[in-house]
Amino acid sequence: MKKAFLQLHLSIFLAGFTGVLGRLITLNEGLLVWWRLLLTAGTMWLLFSLTKKLQKVPLKHILQLSGIGLLAALHWVTFYGSIKTANVSVALICFSSVGFFTAITEPLLEKKPFDLVEILIGLLVMAGISIIFHFDTHYKTGIILGVLCAVFLAFVMVLLRRYLKLYNSETVLTWQLSGGFLWLSLLLPFYLHYFPGSLLPGWSNLGWLLFLAWFCSVWAFTLTGNALKQLSAYTVNLSFNLEPLYGIILAVLLYKENNDMNAGFFAGAALILLSIVMHSYRVWRRSRA
Repeated sequence: MKKAFLQLHLSIFLAGFTGVLGRLITLNEGLLVWWRLLLTAGTMWLLFSLTKKLQKVPLKHILQLSGIGLLAALHWVTFYGSIKTANVSVALICFSSVGFFTAITEPLLEKKPFDLVEILIGLLVMAGISIIFHFDTHYKTGIILGVLCAVFLAFVMVLLRRYLKLYNSETVLTWQLSGGFLWLSLLLPFYLHYFPGSLLPGWSNLGWLLFLAWFCSVWAFTLTGNALKQLSAYTVNLSFNLEPLYGIILAVLLYKENNDMNAGFFAGAALILLSIVMHSYRVWRRSRA
């Protein structure tokens, strides 16, 4: 259990860079995600084939994992869309609502009783986002996209856990992200029709995309997949509420986003931090029992 928590929080620290990179990379959100999936899936196929970590998967499960990959791709598109229409801090705070949506989706999909305490803790996050939405109405589109990205991720994490019981994390993530890349490739022409952009990233963007793919994706996803084998999807998702804290600190240091934050933002962020503390204490009590 201790090793799983260490892997989880290292992956969260790496994920904290994704928001900053989303603003740094000048491609639109659709192309950014397409390149991220291409580089990440390609790296996984090469790396895990050489290390012989890929397991045989029946066609039925390949198709199901590709569907989860589509949800993951939509999660990233809406996440980076939130960054580009609002800012890094707003997108990451909205991302925190994943705990609330997981508290609802996990019992429904896994056919188990609802945990009222988990829902109440998740509602604290939603209350924090509502406060930010009220005081920062000019970030309306970014906030909506940020909440949507949390909905997509809640489904991804719950559904992915089923296959991590059958295969290793390297196999599951490789097929999932490959499926996401193929789905997004089919949708990209329609996306570019409404949101045009240059397909080629340029050397500067390519360098940051490689960092995003290799460190914030391949390594981070592998760590998260290993943690999911021992921890519940709800615990993993709510723990990922620490990602906004890391990301916001980086955004403040690099982009001076603290100049855009008002009292409403800090009040909402405080509620979200409170939910993290409460859940961490609850997990600690359970582990001692």
